[in-house]
Amino acid sequence: MKITGYSITLYEFPLNRRMGDANSPSGRIRGSSNLLQLFTDEGITGVSFGGGGAGPQIKSMVEGILLSEDPRHVTGLWKRMVDRAFKAGHDGVVNDAIAVLDVALWDLKAKYNNEPLWRTLGGSNPRVHAYASGLDSPLSDDEIENWYGQMASEHGFTGGKLKVGLDQDADLRRIGRMKKGLERATDKPYLYIDANEVWSPKMAIRKVREMEERYDIAWVEEPARRWDFLGLRRISDAIKAPVCAGENLDTLGDFLPYFHNRSADVVQVSHGMTGITCALQLADAAYGFELPITLGGSPGNLNAQLAPCIPNFLTLEVQNPAPDDGVMTSDIEIVDGWAVCGEEPGTGVGFDPEMLARQKVESVTASAGPSPFGRRPGAGLWDNPPSPEEAAAAATGVNGVHYVPAHGSKAQ
Repeated sequence: MKITGYSITLYEFPLNRRMGDANSPSGRIRGSSNLLQLFTDEGITGVSFGGGGAGPQIKSMVEGILLSEDPRHVTGLWKRMVDRAFKAGHDGVVNDAIAVLDVALWDLKAKYNNEPLWRTLGGSNPRVHAYASGLDSPLSDDEIENWYGQMASEHGFTGGKLKVGLDQDADLRRIGRMKKGLERATDKPYLYIDANEVWSPKMAIRKVREMEERYDIAWVEEPARRWDFLGLRRISDAIKAPVCAGENLDTLGDFLPYFHNRSADVVQVSHGMTGITCALQLADAAYGFELPITLGGSPGNLNAQLAPCIPNFLTLEVQNPAPDDGVMTSDIEIVDGWAVCGEEPGTGVGFDPEMLARQKVESVTASAGPSPFGRRPGAGLWDNPPSPEEAAAAATGVNGVHYVPAHGSKAQ
């Protein structure tokens, strides 16, 4: 089997709820993605989502390395792509290009084997633990309880992750509302919180300690800047909850300070970290330090395919139980709070050609791109709660309507 060509297609879509975090409390109502297809001479196509801003880098890697190569040689091709970017490093946009290509290569290999990726990677049990992640800063308190309540009652989630960081009183109140929603499925839900790097270490210690007086916090995600490995260690030593970090790092070299300084108690891994190949390397490195792995949010919950072969896997982030963009399809299902990988050959994540043609765009609008708001002014320096204008924008919901549950009844 040989690679003969590729295509990339950008598309936009409306979100099913207004999504945001401490850096964007007003949230956004549209998202975007990029579909990559790798074509072969045997009629098998590798599919991957991502790398929307990396078109030139994808073109360079395909035309300079992958064309006419056997896509089953995934690890060797991954190393050649990484070596190509050696001088300037493979963080940032180059990382995005390699990551999306690597996923497509693994999709091709598993499809050639006529088996799901979790089998190709050596897994034996396709059922992996998951938690609900709301990206919920713009949601009202009632919508918080309703959304997590729906995730618990309709999908069986026993854990949830709340965005925090800007308003301590509101955070304390909203953690309780998330807990109440999740209690529809369990008496003892896992309560995760995520500050998205908006605190300094001292701010994080003070705020989390106060939260821990009222709640059993399962972990604190990104309580300080991603590269502040000493600050993260200080936080871990000063609070009861584990520190979870790493989602914005890309390479093994980025993670080495975490490992050597025990900066993170739970290490975040994703196929977006230079592909599935690198994600598995990171998981192996963490395993050597007896550190658990959590897999981050992913298109169609693709990261679930990696979990069965990771011995130190803890739980999977699920932002939507099923694809909601109209284009993506997935045979990975959420059953009783677990992600269950199907038997479809490849990653299990595909697309609807008609919907793709309907929603494709030549370029993505700024407000629909990844993290369109950047880092919040004052982050790590002073408290900067949502402004009246941001609160008003958040209150408009999506198309002027607050979050509407899947069964159609309006959130109360």
